[in-house]
Amino acid sequence: MFDPITDTKQEVANASCHGLALLAACLATPKLLEAALPLGVRAHQGVMVFAATMLLLYSASTLYHALPSGQVKQFFLKLDHAAIYLFIAGSYTPFALSQPASLQSVIALSLVWAAAAAGFLMKTLTRHGSTLWSTGLYVAMGWLVLLAALPLIKPMPPLGTAWLVIGGVAYTLGVIFYALDATVRYAHAVWHACVATGTTCHVFAVLSVLEQAVPLRH
Repeated sequence: MFDPITDTKQEVANASCHGLALLAACLATPKLLEAALPLGVRAHQGVMVFAATMLLLYSASTLYHALPSGQVKQFFLKLDHAAIYLFIAGSYTPFALSQPASLQSVIALSLVWAAAAAGFLMKTLTRHGSTLWSTGLYVAMGWLVLLAALPLIKPMPPLGTAWLVIGGVAYTLGVIFYALDATVRYAHAVWHACVATGTTCHVFAVLSVLEQAVPLRH
């Protein structure tokens, strides 16, 4: 058994992986905003939320793994874990807001963000918690969000749907490596790579939705 967080070489790998993902997210954000701009305020706001939560997650994760042990590192640990809930909800938001508003979409979006807010508060206000339990909750919430998004994106091209599903699979596979990070060297870095892969797939899925969406009235 070993701790991948106190192993310097592994922490360099952990920070580097999500540091590169943060750079990619910074490069993707202008493209996402540009694609949403012609579709109206709602679609643009949805993409802004997606991009903001994506940047928050990868910034918190990179800083947590890059910093030396101490109170600041622990702060970013809490923020890293809590930001996952916000990013899950943020990933659903552009799908909901790029389509005409309906009672179903409003209810689904409200429930998703209520769950994200509860998870965020749980992670930031409690001192300890079961990490594996939280990870399982992340996965369950993520797949529920994906299932909630599918009815809203029926016009999405097959490739866009494929990006969405592949991204969900990548996140889920990453959990296996996360569970092994105390026994398999660099498993945590592989978990980070799976998360970055899932995010990349969902960026392409959002772009696919934006490309086929029609402009909405403000």
